[in-house]
Amino acid sequence: MGTVFSFDIRDPATPAIGRALAEAVAWLHHVDEVFSPYRQDSAISRLGRGELSAERCGPEVAEVLGLCEAAERATDGWFSHTAGGRLDPSGMVKGWAVERASAILYGAGAHNTCVNGGGDIQLRGEAAPGVPWRVGIAHPLRPGALCAVVTGRDLAVATSGTAERGPHVLDPHTGEPATALASLTLTGPGLTWTDALATAAFAMGPAARAWTEALESHQAMGVTATGDLWQTPGF
Repeated sequence: MGTVFSFDIRDPATPAIGRALAEAVAWLHHVDEVFSPYRQDSAISRLGRGELSAERCGPEVAEVLGLCEAAERATDGWFSHTAGGRLDPSGMVKGWAVERASAILYGAGAHNTCVNGGGDIQLRGEAAPGVPWRVGIAHPLRPGALCAVVTGRDLAVATSGTAERGPHVLDPHTGEPATALASLTLTGPGLTWTDALATAAFAMGPAARAWTEALESHQAMGVTATGDLWQTPGF
């Protein structure tokens, strides 16, 4: 998926957790093989070229494409897996894959974990008994600096921005890179939707503030291209 993944497990090591960690790593490699737009032999690349039908790609592809279509409806088209005229569900896949990896660990008894996929994070439980997790949000315009620290339990944190990969999120209505915001961070209960909605909000630019304030289960913080910072009341 073109990024680095890490696992932070705060529960005592057990054979079951060790097996689950290996399963979670294998799951992420499998997702990369199926969904990576960087791999010419992935199912999603072959589907985009018309070499495979969606039915032949399997249930996981059908699930993700269904989620993408639901996100497009929920965001009035600001989330799109076909922006720029190319099939690319990456804005949904990473959060979905990380949340599933976190669930694999939880099912094996690892109830206090942080799964990080390129800065998009699914937290479960606590960092230590009575101590919430702390997640630093990198300032997109000041390398090495933080613009906020998010604390919480059982929380997803997703950031879309230009700091790491440059302008890569497209405005689906124009096909051009979205540049009004330098970063948009969204917090919510699960990373699948938190990541997808963060991508959509980033693409909205100035309209993101009012839109995220209307969300019921998520909070947001934005940094504009000129360095101004705003946040929803509950962030």
